[in-house]
Amino acid sequence: MINVAPAIVILGQNSVTVARKIISVLPGATLYGLAGRTSGVDVSFTNFGETLRELFAQGTPLIGICAAGILIRTLAPLLSDKQQEPPVLAVAEDGSAVVPLLGGLGGVNDLARRIAEVLDVKPAITTTGYLRLGTTLLSPPPGYHLANPDDAKKFISDVLAGAQVKLEGIAPWLSDSKLPIDPKGDLTIQVTERLVTPTANCLVYHPATIAIAINDTIDNPVTLVQQLLADAKLEKASVAGIFAPITAANPTIHAVASALGVPARFFTPNQLESLLSQGYSPAQAAAIAATGTSPLSSSSADVAIAIAPQPIDPNTIGQPRGRLAIIGTGPGGSQWMSPEVKEILKSATDLVGYKTYLDLIGSLADGKQRHESDNREEEARATFALDLAALGRYVAVVSSGDPGIYAMATAVFEVCDRYAKPEWESIDIHVAPGISAMQAAAAAIGAPLGHDFCAISLSDILKPWSAIAQRIAAAAEADFVIAFYNPVSKERTWQLAEARNILLRHRTPDTPVVLAQNLGRPGQTVKAIALDQLTPASADMRTIILIGSTKTRTIKRSDGNLWVYTPRRYIE
Repeated sequence: MINVAPAIVILGQNSVTVARKIISVLPGATLYGLAGRTSGVDVSFTNFGETLRELFAQGTPLIGICAAGILIRTLAPLLSDKQQEPPVLAVAEDGSAVVPLLGGLGGVNDLARRIAEVLDVKPAITTTGYLRLGTTLLSPPPGYHLANPDDAKKFISDVLAGAQVKLEGIAPWLSDSKLPIDPKGDLTIQVTERLVTPTANCLVYHPATIAIAINDTIDNPVTLVQQLLADAKLEKASVAGIFAPITAANPTIHAVASALGVPARFFTPNQLESLLSQGYSPAQAAAIAATGTSPLSSSSADVAIAIAPQPIDPNTIGQPRGRLAIIGTGPGGSQWMSPEVKEILKSATDLVGYKTYLDLIGSLADGKQRHESDNREEEARATFALDLAALGRYVAVVSSGDPGIYAMATAVFEVCDRYAKPEWESIDIHVAPGISAMQAAAAAIGAPLGHDFCAISLSDILKPWSAIAQRIAAAAEADFVIAFYNPVSKERTWQLAEARNILLRHRTPDTPVVLAQNLGRPGQTVKAIALDQLTPASADMRTIILIGSTKTRTIKRSDGNLWVYTPRRYIE
């Protein structure tokens, strides 16, 4: 059973096609490529050995599209406990061979079969137990938990030596295998959600058949749920998930789910309407909706426990808590995108944003639902994203630069404050910062933001020009370095000239001004001019302007260019 998304590691561009085929059956997998030899990958690395060993130590399943020997020699120093090692497979560059190497107890053979199927080859599985029994008793499929793995090695050896197995309980993956099942067998496999004491001759599997539904009004919910399980003599390893009405999607629910290590899932009022009309409490209705069976008699109106006849997959029931991430991709290329933002983009189901910004994401947008809108429709975009997240989707609202600086983070919170729809209360909202345009512009030419600075937008769409002019004058008088955002557009040209005139009342004509256009994108230019040379023709909406303070300096370079910086000390 693979619980962690695998890493696919390639050393050359020829392996990308095979890697993409593998990713198609392994959603969430990350493609690692050797820097300088690969492009279009999720993560670039320079040191193969360090990268591989770090991923292995983290428990990440590894799929190396390379020679098996390379993987073996690289990971050999870390091999110590096969109970803990993640799956490791080698795949031929042309996809002609899939060889499981490590992680027999971690589901490597099942992983190999999935990969081999999409590549249309046979996996090179050599595990005796798997070949003869048609299953791996130490690595049960999703929905089952082995209670006593320490007893499994001898148990399997006895079966391979000819012992018969008595099966108690229902588990198709066992009854359909090649196990020598006999009602009078000396060995026993027990499948139950009840608390039992395993023995050396009896393997116990706990199926994920228990659904726990709770309201958000109870005190000490974790303690209460654990006590109810104990009183009913139920094994917590059989709990498949925590279920609740969507209106109860708050930290209480997630605290219980976290304590039991299971997902939380939610039902909308429409999904529970019929059961509620029959007199069931919201918790009881959620338990029935999750399992199709009535709650146990020990259940209460606030906590209901129900047992399904077979394992349930919580990912197919109800909906998850909606998530909304407002991310900043930086001013341009992916090299300025933070690891946090890349992880969000990999996990998100939907991308919402201005088309230009979505295009900047590149391959990280592959497989996602794109929802494009005009750059001036911020409120409508924010409302749409919140409504989408309320349906249980993981939505990434994409801004360039930093999302909290003249961008979509503010728009989302403005909409939340203004409209406050009840269904938005359950959404997990997160802001992921990005490198701002003023930071990128400053870095490209030196350190003009080296002392106190401020940012002012010259757009008078959302605020009057009188307020903008007042702020420019105040910032100039206070001797701040000033970053001008949104300097000009097709409809707005005179504002930049007026801003320059205000500045010249407080700054000398030769004050350094940095003009940075198309940062991180094709056609990037960064240059310095004097303040009196600043005109509306100097900039457009893709330009960030940095106005130096009275202390800002320039350094002429031998190639004719300039460094611009603002000293940290004001006293010479």
